[in-house]
Amino acid sequence: MFLKSPTATYAIEKLSSNKRAQRTPTDGLCNFTAPLTSTSSKLMFYVKTARAGTEIPLKWLLSSRRLQSTVTRTSATQRDNVSSRGGAEHDSVCSECPEQPGRGGRHDSTTAANEISVDFDQTREAYKSKDSLELLRSLVVFKLCSYDFLVDKNKEIMDLGKKILGQRAFDQFMKMTFYGQFVAGEDHRTIRPLIQKNQAFGVGSVLDYSVEEDISQEEAVQKEMDSCVATAEKERIGEDHREEKYKAHKQFGDHRGGVTGARTYFYADEAKCDQHMETFLKCIKASGGSSVDGFSAIKMTALGRPQFLLQFSEVLVKWRRFFTFLASQQGKDGMQALEQRLELKQLQEFLTKLGAKGDFCGWFTGRKDETSGTIDMIDWNSLIDDRTKISDLLVVPNVKQGVLEPLLEKFTVEEEQQMKRMLQRMDILAKHALENGVRLMVDAEQTYFQPAISRLTLEMQRIYNREKPVIFNTYQCYLKEAYDNVTMDVELSRREGWHFAAKLVRGAYMYQERERAKEIGYEDPINPDYESTNRMYHRCLDYVLDEIALNRNANVMVASHNEDTVKHTIRRMNELGLFPTENKVYFGQLLGMCDQISFPLGQAGFPVYKYVPYGPVNEVMPYLSRRAQENRGFMKGAQKERELLWKELKRRLASGEILYRPVY
Repeated sequence: MFLKSPTATYAIEKLSSNKRAQRTPTDGLCNFTAPLTSTSSKLMFYVKTARAGTEIPLKWLLSSRRLQSTVTRTSATQRDNVSSRGGAEHDSVCSECPEQPGRGGRHDSTTAANEISVDFDQTREAYKSKDSLELLRSLVVFKLCSYDFLVDKNKEIMDLGKKILGQRAFDQFMKMTFYGQFVAGEDHRTIRPLIQKNQAFGVGSVLDYSVEEDISQEEAVQKEMDSCVATAEKERIGEDHREEKYKAHKQFGDHRGGVTGARTYFYADEAKCDQHMETFLKCIKASGGSSVDGFSAIKMTALGRPQFLLQFSEVLVKWRRFFTFLASQQGKDGMQALEQRLELKQLQEFLTKLGAKGDFCGWFTGRKDETSGTIDMIDWNSLIDDRTKISDLLVVPNVKQGVLEPLLEKFTVEEEQQMKRMLQRMDILAKHALENGVRLMVDAEQTYFQPAISRLTLEMQRIYNREKPVIFNTYQCYLKEAYDNVTMDVELSRREGWHFAAKLVRGAYMYQERERAKEIGYEDPINPDYESTNRMYHRCLDYVLDEIALNRNANVMVASHNEDTVKHTIRRMNELGLFPTENKVYFGQLLGMCDQISFPLGQAGFPVYKYVPYGPVNEVMPYLSRRAQENRGFMKGAQKERELLWKELKRRLASGEILYRPVY
């Protein structure tokens, strides 16, 4: 979705498998330096650009890591041949996964020469990068995080500490404890030593500038309501077609509540969004300057007015729901999303009976000649692209009346401009990531924002992931629809020939999402329990791993602290013949957590990354407060990390290595 300017030619393409296959490598980067005018603008999701001048090189050197002592090798002759679905061992993990046509059996006749396994109990290897004081700090911090009183009152305790010690002494104390454990430093200069040390031990970085506004709940609610409610809604202009899920609600206006592992942004004005963009640009440059294969993380709610994300999410969901309704009319309900195909002839007859007219019906004219006479969900998604303005995109089907109707009766000129500027900021960040050799990780957010965030990220992937994976989308596997989302996006990348790139997480908004769904009255979007989320995670992961094995054009970051998930991934990579040095499967953990997983992986040659937050001590307090909350549950549920830390300290004491200093 981008805008027409004198430096770029934009065109809407109707989505069909034939046309998608004809897209060429000349599909390029957007240039938004030219003035944007409403008379010349044309909304689109696919961009063709005629660029003059030098071409930006798209190949870059990825570091390959040597296999070290945590690696054990097993001859392939000692293994049974396994299918790409993973054999009996895999089926026990993901028994609900249906067999997928065309995705299995391609490795039955060949096996990898060697298997790689990693021992996560070797404390000497796991903590080779840490001196003994760092190990002691980890033990103290994790122990403190296990006390409910300290965690619940952490903000009050830190405020009291500032008053007693003074700002400078308090900052120093935090650097020796919580800040030093979970935050890399104050700016791109001070974080460089830690990044370089981790890299020397095989662990890369995902840079994340973690400064947040420390505002009251009342301020947060006010900002949220001001930025998420359109002028037409405030003035009650025209009929309201909005769903409650995609409206702002005061009781959930402060959407920091119930969130433990994610930053939160509140919209103030366009100037503040420009500041956020500049911060992200500095983060991209810092990542490019600190390592040769780094990532940088961004949040889309930092880049513009969230009103647009709410409205666009609602439109996308309603269109998808309408497709499902039409499929049910043709007796195809209950199928997986990608298996549902609408017969165009039956669809035309149904719409005629419905009384459909205008664009609603006209979109299907002639499509029978272009396709096999059917369309699937991916084809269907393209039908909302043919809009002349961004506000014109926000239309939804009215089944009863057989017409398309706007989500809102009126959009102001300023609202239209705000939508455009969000897209421009996204494009600037993507272009800078490409130029700096950095991969851009777009974080997931709440379900009422996420459909729009995923779609806009997808459009950046279609532009920038032509030659290599530059833009990574995030999929939250605690969502019931996670598998459908992953499979559809993989299929789209396959049809169009670009690099699918995903970060798989379990999710950070569960408590908030469940409470909001219950209070407002819509279906809980979260899987019912942790085990079902685990199954969903492995199901999505296995699908992407199969895709990588099939054509080496997909990429995935396994962002998990779950040792079983990491072992499952390594096992599946061995079965599929995927080697760590191919840099297709990445692993990710948070800085200061699960070093016993990250560093053995890195020393075994796997591409593994720490999510590295940084920022001034006083400005990352909200982040540290959440990390304490997250660690409470983490440390209560898993004692292994503390046990390994104690084991390594005792080993060093017994062997006379208590003064050990890492050498690199």
